[in-house]
Amino acid sequence: MKKIYSVLVENRSGVLCKVAGLFSRRCFNIDSLAVGETDDKAVSCMTIVSSGNQRTLEQIEKQLNKKLDIIKVRTFKEEQAVSRELMLLKVKYNKSNRKDIMEICDILKADIVDMSKTHLMIQICDEPRKIELLLEMLRTVSIVEVARTGTLALMKCTEGEGV
Repeated sequence: MKKIYSVLVENRSGVLCKVAGLFSRRCFNIDSLAVGETDDKAVSCMTIVSSGNQRTLEQIEKQLNKKLDIIKVRTFKEEQAVSRELMLLKVKYNKSNRKDIMEICDILKADIVDMSKTHLMIQICDEPRKIELLLEMLRTVSIVEVARTGTLALMKCTEGEGV
């Protein structure tokens, strides 16, 4: 099972280390971690994706709620959220596979953002499963380098929410 934790924390040094330490000490795994300031510079939002059994996922939430630097913890399942991840991918290409790479990018709505005579840099911002699909589709090509942001997620909009 996977769960997404949206954690509002005080924006100050050491908070990330404390949260990572909580996971490390209890042998909980972090599948993805993304952190950034919110509209309030004093508050950051950590989006943590973790997997495990039901008991482990409940323990993670309980332990996060105990930390003093944490303002609020919200949890949701993948299907309850809109999730996005950014990936930059550098591939080596040749005359025979360039068209195939471009078609794959077109189908998956990925952009070619840089190129040389032998390499292409591809950018995709989409759901984590589409990121994985692009990687799988390009496995036959020589992948040189990959950089990923980790998952960002917000709970889906519901009727009656103030806008």
